[in-house]
Amino acid sequence: MHSLLNETAGLLAFCRTVETGSFTAAARSMRMSPSSASKAVSRLETILATKLFRRTTRTLTLTQEGEALFQRVRPLLAKIEEAGEVVQFDRQVSGHLRVSLPAEFGRLLLAPIFEVFMDAHPNLSLQLDMTDQHADVVREGYDAAYRVGYTDQNSLVSRTLTQLEMAVVAAPAFKAVHGNVDTLDKLRELSFARYSTGGRAYPVRLADGTEFVPKGRLNFDTAGAIRQAAISGVAVGYLIKLIVQHDLDRGSLVEVVPSGMLKKMPFQVLHALGRMPTHRLQVFTAFVEENVRNLQHNGI
Repeated sequence: MHSLLNETAGLLAFCRTVETGSFTAAARSMRMSPSSASKAVSRLETILATKLFRRTTRTLTLTQEGEALFQRVRPLLAKIEEAGEVVQFDRQVSGHLRVSLPAEFGRLLLAPIFEVFMDAHPNLSLQLDMTDQHADVVREGYDAAYRVGYTDQNSLVSRTLTQLEMAVVAAPAFKAVHGNVDTLDKLRELSFARYSTGGRAYPVRLADGTEFVPKGRLNFDTAGAIRQAAISGVAVGYLIKLIVQHDLDRGSLVEVVPSGMLKKMPFQVLHALGRMPTHRLQVFTAFVEENVRNLQHNGI
């Protein structure tokens, strides 16, 4: 049988087509023409003597054989992606980098990026998109996205940079009204300013594995709005502790429950499968990782 080791381009084109849903989108993400992507997949089908996709004028779906191949090949390509981490870090960093950062959490990184990173790498330009919305890394052409929490996008390669402490916070007057929240049942009864996207409110996760969708009349898609709602006393907020550390230190917010009661959340970097991390992305990610760890160590 013809060795699939000689068909890296076809395997990449196949996996990227599965992830993006079309040859055109796959080709765009791989910086090649749609006809080249289609031909690479067709050659793969010829070699394997089987159809990988069911094609119509409007849809492109996997066959049973295509699904089996994707499930086996994708983890292998992810390992190859990870191997890109070992390239030399002593080369000059240059070019352009477009990344997505969480809005409020990313704000904590702006000073070191501006004052240290940009000064150290004068030949690099950056586009920093600050949003709590989960950007579509592949379709929107990002080099990477940095996210807090978990991703369900199988088309992305993820690496956890660190674990972040969470906090349930409220205005100081909260305890005078509600007293100590020392049980899960009491926590469930509180009115939260909830983080919500796509009509779905995100759960509060506890260290023991318990999780629940909080009650609340306010839904937001930014951590900044949740923080402000908590400071105003209109609701309780469930947030990354670093975001509200200054508010806790000066007393404008208080912790409702011990932060150790809550499950830590992963801070991850995600990039598209089939696109090797560039040297500039690796250097930037290392800088972000180091500074987030410093923020946690110093408590801002």
